[in-house]
Amino acid sequence: MAKVILWGTGQIAEVVYHYLTTDTDHEICAFCVDREYIKEPVFKGLPVVAFEDITDTYSPAEYKMAIPIGYKSINKHREQKYLDAKAKGYEFITYISSKTSCDAETVGENTFIFEGNFIQPFVQIGNNVIIWATGGIGHHAVIEDHCFLASPKISGATRIGRNSFLGTNATIGDNLTIGSHCIIGAAAVVLKDVPAGSVLATKQTKALEMTSYELEDILG
Repeated sequence: MAKVILWGTGQIAEVVYHYLTTDTDHEICAFCVDREYIKEPVFKGLPVVAFEDITDTYSPAEYKMAIPIGYKSINKHREQKYLDAKAKGYEFITYISSKTSCDAETVGENTFIFEGNFIQPFVQIGNNVIIWATGGIGHHAVIEDHCFLASPKISGATRIGRNSFLGTNATIGDNLTIGSHCIIGAAAVVLKDVPAGSVLATKQTKALEMTSYELEDILG
């Protein structure tokens, strides 16, 4: 059990707060954000503290951090806050849902793996990674630091480069390398290596030239 300072007061922080308070024995003691983003002094009944002043009240010797920031700027925002907290001397918790099957060989710090994921043996997951619910990662895959995986399907022995974002239901073939800082859109299918900095996206499903009310009349 750790005493934890949780970064943020937005939706992702609220989700992580729920999981940490219902699925772990960690004690959430406060929330923190940059001073300019403090809107209210209390969130979820706990104090909201300026990150600039966090060590004045919550010593790194006694408290750990959790920084579940989203994929803004290809995860660079979360990466920077992780490094800033590390520079202040904080250690980090990692959360793996009790409703996930995780046989990974390694899972780094400040990594969050939500429910319904299936992670096979010999997978290596880096630091500061978020894996949203109901994804799958095949054997011997490597997920480098600072990635955000929004429920993708990653086949065996594939490497996902640092700071990459994979959208919902993106499917990545086996024995591939996805370079760093890539954005792979929702429902994309990737069957060959992808250079660093690439953006892959599928077209949105085409809308029919009729309304649902008209279709209801046709179907009866």
